[in-house]
Amino acid sequence: MKKFDYDDLISRTWDNEILSYVAKIHEFKGRQELYMKQKPVEIDRMVEIAKIQSTEASNRIEGIVTTSARLKQLIENKTTPRNRDEKEILGYRNVLNIVHESYDYISVNSNYILQLHGELLKYTSLSYGGRFKTTPNEIAKTLPDGTRQVIFKPLEPYETPDAISNICEQYQRAIDKEIVDPLILIPCFILDFLCIHPFNDGNGRMSRLLTLLLLYKSGYVVGQFVSIEKAIADTKEDYYDALAVADQGWNTNENDPKDFIKYMLGIILSCYREFEKRIGDAWTGGVKSTSYDVVKKYVMDKIGTFTKQDALAACPSLGSSSVEASLKKLVKDGTIERLGAGRKTHYVRKI
Repeated sequence: MKKFDYDDLISRTWDNEILSYVAKIHEFKGRQELYMKQKPVEIDRMVEIAKIQSTEASNRIEGIVTTSARLKQLIENKTTPRNRDEKEILGYRNVLNIVHESYDYISVNSNYILQLHGELLKYTSLSYGGRFKTTPNEIAKTLPDGTRQVIFKPLEPYETPDAISNICEQYQRAIDKEIVDPLILIPCFILDFLCIHPFNDGNGRMSRLLTLLLLYKSGYVVGQFVSIEKAIADTKEDYYDALAVADQGWNTNENDPKDFIKYMLGIILSCYREFEKRIGDAWTGGVKSTSYDVVKKYVMDKIGTFTKQDALAACPSLGSSSVEASLKKLVKDGTIERLGAGRKTHYVRKI
């Protein structure tokens, strides 16, 4: 029988890679408040970009998509959903907003998890939003020949409510007692949540929303400014590989969460690095750079092709017209080359 006891993490010995990740993330966390106070314009813009990227990326992992224009309209509440995909995207946007704005007031317990899941599926016709699974589910993959291979068997429906209650109680107990660093504890909780697979649908998206919630509650708020979901989507194969290794022997209490912890810490650290880079690119020696300087700095660090939207996301201090004008100037002075036209326009560095 599966048991949950995060006290066991106290006696674990973590390798140098994990310890290095934890130490570096702590350093970034110590500086984040300073950046948040000094550069409010950049911060506000980064929040807007991160919400769009998080909503798009987390749903894309599950094959839920819409156009960029429709996505932006849905995020800004300027349209209504046209199909099931857009209804699920709208639900994710709403839960993401709740987590961003109210994480201090959301307790880690079954009731809140069910409520958030209900909000996630609120706009769909599905009847099981806000309810634990009622039928067995399994995690499978499709092989190259088209056959389906089961790679993990989660808990049965009758075991699910108690299991979620147990991991929430164990998590809160560990946090209250400060028996293990939250950066170690949070990936272990998320791993257990994914292995329990408590819902008929929405488990992956809920796991990413819970990741943000737990990080924010422990003071690691980088996901508000740089999309953690996008970082996961961009390394999706590594995510699944780490999960596949970490869940081996989970049902018999013999699994090792180390690979999943390393993966998640690497994602968090990369987001903190990107956060400081985006803030730093807008300021040089305490003096505000021109729009052209900011975009050129991004261009000179960029390998391969990029779009205007890529540049806009990487330069949060600038508006769309400023980025567009800077790109035109960079094309004119020979720094970059414009490729394609219309919606397919992209650029590449020439020097």
